Amino acid sequence: MPQLSDRVNQISESQTIAMARKSRELKAQGVDIISLSLGEPDFPTPQIIKDTAKQAIDENYSYYTHVSGYLELRQAVCEKFKRDNNISHTPDEIVVSTGAKQSIANLVLCLINEGDEVIIPSPYWVSYVELLKLAGGVPVIIETQIESDFKMSPKELEAAITPKTKMIMMSTPCNPTGSVYSKEELKALAEVVIQHNELYILSDEIYEHINFAGGHESFAQFDFIKDRVITINGVSKGFAMTGWRGGIMAAPKWIAEACDKMQGQFTSATSSITQKAIHKAMTLDYETYIKPMRDAFLQRRDLVLKLMKDIPGLKTNVPQGAFYVYPEISSYFGKKYDKYTINSGTDLSMFLLDVAHVALVPGAAFGSDKYIRFSYATSEDNLKEALRRMKEALAKLQ
Repeated sequence: MPQLSDRVNQISESQTIAMARKSRELKAQGVDIISLSLGEPDFPTPQIIKDTAKQAIDENYSYYTHVSGYLELRQAVCEKFKRDNNISHTPDEIVVSTGAKQSIANLVLCLINEGDEVIIPSPYWVSYVELLKLAGGVPVIIETQIESDFKMSPKELEAAITPKTKMIMMSTPCNPTGSVYSKEELKALAEVVIQHNELYILSDEIYEHINFAGGHESFAQFDFIKDRVITINGVSKGFAMTGWRGGIMAAPKWIAEACDKMQGQFTSATSSITQKAIHKAMTLDYETYIKPMRDAFLQRRDLVLKLMKDIPGLKTNVPQGAFYVYPEISSYFGKKYDKYTINSGTDLSMFLLDVAHVALVPGAAFGSDKYIRFSYATSEDNLKEALRRMKEALAKLQ
């Protein structure tokens, strides 16, 4: 019997992708599914970016580029980091990849050896742990709570560090909780990290522009820690460009060179046309092109939180960024309806898919199966109907 490698057998399929696939399958069967599973803006890519890509095609910009992205693009990325984040980088410290997920994979494979420990505050994005498995890394999970807005404290971080700790992986704004770290909170964590030699921070800032907290703060803005910070960003979320696959990494030169080497053996450079689109995105005015989408997400967040108040048993924080709500649902554990018994977020997600025809993602994907995540990156009409269906279905559980 054919055997797959141990490497692929030890990793799990992304549950967000799995739930999205099941939703599509049910839709194909004629079931009216409202999918709130994928983290994908429902807005079109700004026309000016599309026009730039079309022009690149017409001008035959269709040849290989530098693996890390063409020089003018990396210069534009450096200008963006300086303008928006108060971070100084040079083009040889920038690697453009086929999505932020590849940026993270490059870094993990270049920095983590078998047995290295990596601290991850939970809830965490689904792929962090799975990518660590590929590199033989050991995830060290710090469980955070709603009461602390799902944020890791300096004391918790210090307690988790051992001689084997190589890196911290975290996001702000956070997927799935929407939590946003303040400048003071990031600095306090950085002051812990700097006390430990050869300890690095992967700062996933892909949701930078979807921020309701008054402004985004970056780890690498602190000069005393900058040489230990790898900033991950991209265009998928803030510019509504998920399908374009454009990721950005800014890192110390020696790490960037290693990731260029790694990427050169996997995919080489990302699409030349996508690179042109990213370049244009780096130059766009926030107020004109990004803020309208951010404001719409904020309005939807407020709508969802308002409607959730009418549903018993859902406990959540007030997310300050991204486009997710991540309620704790353990009050439903032990309850039943028909053939369904709820003992986990996975059980509740399947119940809501089958009975309410609303697709969500169980919290197990993010580190704890007493939560569910749903994305409000969809129309207000869809959100109203989805919450109505959820309320009606959950009321059946006794």
